[in-house]
Amino acid sequence: MIRPARTSFMAVAGALALSGCISFGPDVPDSLLTLTPLTVATPGTISTGTPESAIAVKEPTAPQRLAVDRVPVQIDNTNVAYLEGATWVERPARLFQNLLAETIRQRSGRIVVDNDDSSITPQVQLRGAIREFGYDAQTQTVMVRYDAIREINGEAIQTRRFESVVPVALPEAAPVGVALNQAANDVATQVADWIQ
Repeated sequence: MIRPARTSFMAVAGALALSGCISFGPDVPDSLLTLTPLTVATPGTISTGTPESAIAVKEPTAPQRLAVDRVPVQIDNTNVAYLEGATWVERPARLFQNLLAETIRQRSGRIVVDNDDSSITPQVQLRGAIREFGYDAQTQTVMVRYDAIREINGEAIQTRRFESVVPVALPEAAPVGVALNQAANDVATQVADWIQ
């Protein structure tokens, strides 16, 4: 009779010790935001080309207020907060890079390299900077602004600014997330059409 009680005590003690390592607290968000392309290449799609026709899509740079997993809210000209309950699955710059690469791949049919694979060196390099990627409380809109730099064969360089603004009635995670996805897809489509 002593042995079962001792075993039961050990199991309870182990469970209590384990509970100190695992957190089930309120820090876990209800949902995470991501960007999804309007269209994706179908499975089995084959793209062929040469380094001259391929394009490398690099992760954009972003200012510190956008280099986090939160959605910034521009309150006025000098104050920024973060939208309650809105958390990205990863950095917005990385999400936008993936969206941009998939959109260019789908709309142009070109080979798109969006990783650091050094065995492939496309002649066209697309770099850039995300300038805006959040909610503006004064205008009740979301804005995505991207400054693109296209470098061809290490010589010719072109730059262009792309922007999309989408109205949002409620400053809440779900509608703002949908609007940011819409704006990001709009910008990605503009860039893809420019690249062609």
